[in-house]
Amino acid sequence: MNGQSSYSVNEQRSHQLPSTVVAKELGEVNVRNLGNEIQVMFTILMEPQGAEAEGWQTGVALDASASMRGWYGRHLLGKIPEQLQVKYQKQGWIERGVQDGKTIEIIHKSAYEDAISKGYLKPSENLVQPLAQEFISYLASNLDADGGTTVIYWAGGDGSAIEILGDFTEQQCSQLEVNGPKSVSFGSGTVLTPAVKYFAERFLDAKRGMYVFITDGKLDDLDAVKKYTTKLAKQIADNKRNFVKFVLVGVGSDIDQHQLEELDDLSTGTGVDIWDYKIAQDMKALVEIFAEVVDENQIVAPTGIIYDSAGNKIKQYTDGLPAKVSLSLPASCQWFELEVYGQRIRQTVIYPQG
Repeated sequence: MNGQSSYSVNEQRSHQLPSTVVAKELGEVNVRNLGNEIQVMFTILMEPQGAEAEGWQTGVALDASASMRGWYGRHLLGKIPEQLQVKYQKQGWIERGVQDGKTIEIIHKSAYEDAISKGYLKPSENLVQPLAQEFISYLASNLDADGGTTVIYWAGGDGSAIEILGDFTEQQCSQLEVNGPKSVSFGSGTVLTPAVKYFAERFLDAKRGMYVFITDGKLDDLDAVKKYTTKLAKQIADNKRNFVKFVLVGVGSDIDQHQLEELDDLSTGTGVDIWDYKIAQDMKALVEIFAEVVDENQIVAPTGIIYDSAGNKIKQYTDGLPAKVSLSLPASCQWFELEVYGQRIRQTVIYPQG
């Protein structure tokens, strides 16, 4: 490595920079290193404006697969001391049973509750509920045409079951309990396609749709999701259905980011970009879900100038700065600066290692 770039000269795939290194004023930054130059595409971060802000239906889908159980606060952390276990056995709170031909310990609710009250056990932190409440509130109050966001659990039961919680306004979602499905069990698999179809087909007549899927990113039906997405993209391109945007939000400490990236980078051969992804802990603001929902013809500032890291003027906009910008930088460039409204916004073009 020469310190100027984290790509080899043969690496020509476009890379989306993680939110942690994207300037707060920008939405999404994609970088492609061609060896002799660096190609960059970035968007200005903003909510849909004017006519583009009208007619949206919104939804939040919560992964209810077994691997998510702990992120709903449904795992118990700690250990019951041996002396207390003996006491519980005498009380009948811990019993031995046989399951699948094996002898197992069956710990009853009374034992858990007592051990929790004594401080030996504690539930895992519910990471999903505050995140879900934030998204529901934000979409309902800022985007949804009806002021209510549809909420579902997905990947329950055999991995494909859905549980519909209902539609919630900004005020209602603060009281919404999000600790896992009730009518179905936590799923034995993670099948995304039914949830995608639910939103795409339920709100078929909506002018626009924005649907957020909170998940740990371990999908069992990635190929099926790609196939269905390609079908949707072709229908949108042919004006046979209205636009939809799906955003995967990874949660937890064991996110399969590769799968999230695969959907985000999916080429449908249509020019219609349906999927985006974010990592929850990296998000600086919820408005980031609109990073790819921009009208490239929309003017966001009257003028703008872009400089490379050597101080050279790369591009100048005298008739208006668009919401979506593409540019080419020298191969040795480490960052660019966007000058707008008298301020300079600096953005790295180097993908972080590790």
